[in-house]
Amino acid sequence: MKRIALLKARQAPSASTGTHCPASGVWSPEESPQDVHTFLEGQVLPAYQGAPTVWRRRSAGQES
Repeated sequence: MKRIALLKARQAPSASTGTHCPASGVWSPEESPQDVHTFLEGQVLPAYQGAPTVWRRRSAGQES
């Protein structure tokens, strides 16, 4: 049961500044969807341009 809960958590489509990245992949700040950054699972998500933001997951792989 725990494994299923962990898999659902990894599929999180968004996370806020200051929280740990729920899944490795390409993420964009809500204010600027064209600006992409790659984060690894467990990294603390940073502020964007000096302000807290919500990060949206774009893809599971590296930027192409």
